[in-house]
Amino acid sequence: MGDVAEKEMDNPMFRSDTVLSDVHLHCPSQRHLMVRLNAVGQPVFLSCFKLLWSTEDLASGKHMRETTTGREHQCRSGDDLCDEGRSDIKKKEEINSEGIEALLDDDGDLEVVRRPQSASDLQAEDLLRDIVCPVILMKGKEDAFEDEEQECTCSDIVKIEHTMATPLEDVGKQVWRAAFLLADYILFKRDTFMSCSVLELGGGTGITSIIMGTVAKRVYCTDVGEDLLAMCKQNVALNKHLMEPGGGEIKVKELDWLKDEFCTDPEAPYSWSEEEIADLLDHCSVIMAADVFYDDDLTDALFRTLYRITHNMRNSCTVYLALEKRLNFTLRHMDVTCEAYSHFRNTLNDLENLQNGKIKYTVEPIKLDFCQFLVYERIEQL
Repeated sequence: MGDVAEKEMDNPMFRSDTVLSDVHLHCPSQRHLMVRLNAVGQPVFLSCFKLLWSTEDLASGKHMRETTTGREHQCRSGDDLCDEGRSDIKKKEEINSEGIEALLDDDGDLEVVRRPQSASDLQAEDLLRDIVCPVILMKGKEDAFEDEEQECTCSDIVKIEHTMATPLEDVGKQVWRAAFLLADYILFKRDTFMSCSVLELGGGTGITSIIMGTVAKRVYCTDVGEDLLAMCKQNVALNKHLMEPGGGEIKVKELDWLKDEFCTDPEAPYSWSEEEIADLLDHCSVIMAADVFYDDDLTDALFRTLYRITHNMRNSCTVYLALEKRLNFTLRHMDVTCEAYSHFRNTLNDLENLQNGKIKYTVEPIKLDFCQFLVYERIEQL
């Protein structure tokens, strides 16, 4: 009986089509506490992602102003916080990079060090401590989780429950880099989103909606799947301290791109009321989505949903899309291609060229030279 249960539990974690987000690998010194198994037997972790500036500092009037000199982009917030943040990130990446290379064996495999080796100075010891992360901790003592909670409840920490590896259909339960990129942009352009009503499509763990909730008046964070939406709602609750100063509200709702209507079944746990649908269509001015363009059918469905919703909105709306271009070798092309991104661009062009007397779409790229507020690797594929 035990063996059968063990095999059943292993299935979701070790299938051949498992997809792994590497965001947690770029968060040195962050603790990842396994807090539970979800309804399908996947381990759920709690990660604390540190903001380089607290939401209190940002809300208190330390606004960013942008200055560009040649190729160098600088952002100032009273005392050059942005430059200092970039410098810290660069130093940390350089240190980590050197340390990882030093730990590779002859075959190029990573030899994981479980505890710091002897070091001649504190900097070397800190380096070795960084390399061993992420540390996945099992809950042992009764107060282990409480200690973690106390550490994380402050204005510069975002707490997220997530998985680390899932089948393709459950990738929304992981944290992805494009969500951090979009979160950076929201924090950098706080004034743009102040007091807005916002819709997020494919919100996943909810991290981008949570950041938006520190600025906006109301955020509808949507996805599909009761297990995922429950995780998202839990994350919103974990971060309510970030939204309280600005009075922001996040509502977790089901929105299935493969269906033509909002779910209004009162028996469904994340359904919409008629008042909420009316509020969305009457007041929403921002729609956002991060890292949702990985499957052509879902991309088509998302654009159909975008068209349906914006077509029924009372006011004009700005849609922010963030994604990571993922290169893969395909037998069809016998080359490294990025088919999902190509399909996204083609569909986006179709939307822009749509001939409709009532509504018109225009597309503008955003330069990625704005400040970085979260510690992650802003790679060129973003």
